[in-house]
Amino acid sequence: VLSGLKEIIQRERFTALYKGNYAQMIRIFPYAATQFTTFESYKKYLGGLFGTHTHIDKFVAGSAAGVTAVTLTYPLDVIRARLAFQVAGEHLYVGIVHAGITIFKNEGGIRALYRGFWPTIIGMIPYAGFSFYSFEKLKYFCMKYAANYFCEKCDRNTGGLVLTIPARLLCGGIAGAVAQSFSYPLDVTRRRMQLGMMNHNIHKCNSSMLQTIKMIYKENGIVKGLYRGMSVNYLRAIPMVSVSFTTYEIMKQLLHLDTGLKF
Repeated sequence: VLSGLKEIIQRERFTALYKGNYAQMIRIFPYAATQFTTFESYKKYLGGLFGTHTHIDKFVAGSAAGVTAVTLTYPLDVIRARLAFQVAGEHLYVGIVHAGITIFKNEGGIRALYRGFWPTIIGMIPYAGFSFYSFEKLKYFCMKYAANYFCEKCDRNTGGLVLTIPARLLCGGIAGAVAQSFSYPLDVTRRRMQLGMMNHNIHKCNSSMLQTIKMIYKENGIVKGLYRGMSVNYLRAIPMVSVSFTTYEIMKQLLHLDTGLKF
């Protein structure tokens, strides 16, 4: 991790660590809004469908919410990946709009902006599903069995309890780690497919999901291929998911929405 950061800074500059971040910020707002909003809708619709003492409905609702959000915002993820992959002095794109237009014109229209979509969707099902399932399950455990350590009183909540901020951060972080562990190989596949047209060395990885997975496995194996960069991803994903769930719960509280659970 440290050697990679050092190499990027030396070869380009410190700001290179934030390449594509503007596109990411534009993408993440509608993505997160759609994901959390649709999760609440799906959860309400599925409530009790799988029984009263299970959180499977949270997994299904989370997966469906993740798929919905990705479908609506995926072209921005492709553009962000392309902008981040550019090397100083060899820029193909000069901004978000230019990147989108160039990809659309030169690489096959709307299909080019959805390259790598299927591995993303297949990976999103366990990722979003386990994220929401793990968070809700850990939240339930904390409230029911360890309320003295992880909860505060809140009369307007179901059950009269609310998770403390440190507890929310902890539950969110664990949920992020679990979700990434299940979905990471498909995330690697998605990225290879998104970047396939930019580099002749990986150009052969833009045709199909299965072909890309086979090629990655054949060239580098499982650990150094399908799980390459996992440590960096943990460092990024765990705090990101942790803060995301914590902010989500805090905003619900500020809006006087129920964040409690029935036991």
